[in-house]
Amino acid sequence: MKYSLIIPVYNRPAEVDELLQSLAKQLFTDFEVIIVEDGSAQGCQDVVQKYADSLALKYFYKENSGPGPSRNYGAARAQGEYLIFLDSDVMVPEGYFEAIEQELPADAFGGPDREHPSFTPVQKAISYSMTSWLTTGGIRGGRKSMDKFYPRSFNMGIRKDVFERLGGFSAMRFGEDIDLSIRIFEAGFTCRLFPEAWVWHKRRTDLGKFFRQVHNSGIARINLYKKHPSSLRPVHLLPALFTIGCALLALGTIFHRASFSPVVFYALLVLIDSLVQHKRDKEAFYIAILSVGAAFVQLIGYGTGFLRAWWERCVVRTGGEDLQAYKDNFYK
Repeated sequence: MKYSLIIPVYNRPAEVDELLQSLAKQLFTDFEVIIVEDGSAQGCQDVVQKYADSLALKYFYKENSGPGPSRNYGAARAQGEYLIFLDSDVMVPEGYFEAIEQELPADAFGGPDREHPSFTPVQKAISYSMTSWLTTGGIRGGRKSMDKFYPRSFNMGIRKDVFERLGGFSAMRFGEDIDLSIRIFEAGFTCRLFPEAWVWHKRRTDLGKFFRQVHNSGIARINLYKKHPSSLRPVHLLPALFTIGCALLALGTIFHRASFSPVVFYALLVLIDSLVQHKRDKEAFYIAILSVGAAFVQLIGYGTGFLRAWWERCVVRTGGEDLQAYKDNFYK
């Protein structure tokens, strides 16, 4: 078996149906699919059964523990030479495995994500904010020539023997995928971007849930810093500086000592860039307006999470990772 696809699931039967449907259309067939139901109330076992004749499927149900331990659970039961971790809210385009085959060998790898035409305007706006050069999407990296690439677990591959040597995903509740990527490099292995091995990623369905996600990502950056001090770079401070800048401009405006013109200029840049990217969409202007909101939610959500965790863990040293908040927010 060449590949084992490991998919942790929490209350997403409809999304799992779409993912398995996309996998059943693949011409490349040397792979198995391992579904790990992480304590869901709305299970997807009936959905999985629909594809029992068209895919090599394994289904497991376990108590809720979060995606990291669930991925480890699936990996321990995998037969493939390579493990590929996918989120349950992605869909795989035809040719996905062929794109990986053209790039191998590699110790570990990852691919980017794109928006699907069926996404709602809010999902398209969130997808824009997570991939744009005007937000932290530019930090995530999309260039094959970049010196290091840290894949995210929505689309991440690794040789099984490397995964086992590193002990799999850590017990971190936030940023466990980046932690694994860092440990890959620290152990002397390589990790590469496969630009054509992309997936459609639905992400969150509203801006409130998106805020919680990126807020947790900001917390994750400080958690990673505490574990890997050299991982924090100046570019990671930008959302926090943006958040502080917006707050200062708001206070200055209240006291008639500042103008919101820099914020307005940034909003116009996002609006125009999103309009260009969605020019073929009949709802392009609506998506562009939502993209402005999503960009601010992303930067301020990440920035406030970063500042909160920095204050709690680095200044007063009373905060840590909040398990319940993780369970409540990760999958939502």
